[in-house]
Amino acid sequence: MFFRKKPEKTQYSSVNAEVWKKLRKNKMAMLSLLIIGIFTLIAILGYTITLDQTPYANQQYLEIATKKPGFKIKFLRIYEGEITQKRNFIKHLAYGTKNNYTSIPIYKHWEKGDTLYVETYTSEKINNGEIIALHKTQTKYQIKEQHYWLGTDRYGRDMLSQLMIGTRVSLSVGFISIIISLIIGVTLGSIAAYYGKWVDNLIMWLINIVWSIPTILLVIAITFALGKGFWQVFVAVGLTMWVDVARVVRGQILSLREKEFVEAARALGYKNSRIIIQHILPNVVGAATVITASNFATAILQEAGLSFLGIGVQPPMPSWGTMIKENYGYIILDSPYMAIIPGLAIMLLVLAFILLGSGLRQAMDVKE
Repeated sequence: MFFRKKPEKTQYSSVNAEVWKKLRKNKMAMLSLLIIGIFTLIAILGYTITLDQTPYANQQYLEIATKKPGFKIKFLRIYEGEITQKRNFIKHLAYGTKNNYTSIPIYKHWEKGDTLYVETYTSEKINNGEIIALHKTQTKYQIKEQHYWLGTDRYGRDMLSQLMIGTRVSLSVGFISIIISLIIGVTLGSIAAYYGKWVDNLIMWLINIVWSIPTILLVIAITFALGKGFWQVFVAVGLTMWVDVARVVRGQILSLREKEFVEAARALGYKNSRIIIQHILPNVVGAATVITASNFATAILQEAGLSFLGIGVQPPMPSWGTMIKENYGYIILDSPYMAIIPGLAIMLLVLAFILLGSGLRQAMDVKE
């Protein structure tokens, strides 16, 4: 009987273990990981944990617009079908589900015989709403109380639900744009550094041209060229962040291409693509990880800026930048929290990625 020899720990696994050990000692980096994990969990669960589980959390009740945090009100739900609604869990998780009932904010209700009477909510000091009478035996209905923990916006939508679904936009834009920037940046940076000569000069010329254009202007130009929308933001942000990655990867590979292990791979007749992918790039992962964390924060800020200007994510899809745009006028009125809360969410998530990048840089610093 033959036994496979247990594989020994490689150099990379021991280095990764040492990096993780150093990172765990950095309290700010671990706190940032916790914050990012919480936001990620909220983005994944999405509509399953929000108060408003309709698509885009866009259920509007103008009667309860601009209510303060902690506002509570009762709703009369009149069902068109069964009270228990059948939902496809995967579709509901991704897109939400339309309600199968009509919901009416009510001030008070009372019963008299087989009839239910409700007075609609008018948001006035002295409520003088319409009286609605329903036959209890002929109508499927429920009276539910809802608690708006962060209040409502000017359209009467739940601020907390909008904020939670907006987390998806910020994280998905950051994630997809980082993938785009890594693919372009790592490819061009490694080719420029490994082959050198005129190839390096040509790619560096391209990098310097893109580098000289202000980032926000380039993003706006690409967005106008591609059009307004969700996926257009991914492409626009990703196409402006690859320069940083390319420069970092090029600098790292320039110091690695003359090392002994690269010369040995060439002597063995390995193809250039194999040498770059299997032997050089694994040694660049550390530096690329640090710049990726920083670029993730930049992508979130750029998406919020584009949405604030109205050329990013379009309504009714919720976005933190759009929420600030819709509510910034209330800063000088009596409801500044409507713009401050999404701004704090952006600040907290961006700060978490910056602290994580700083922690990774310290953990991967060989001088330490």
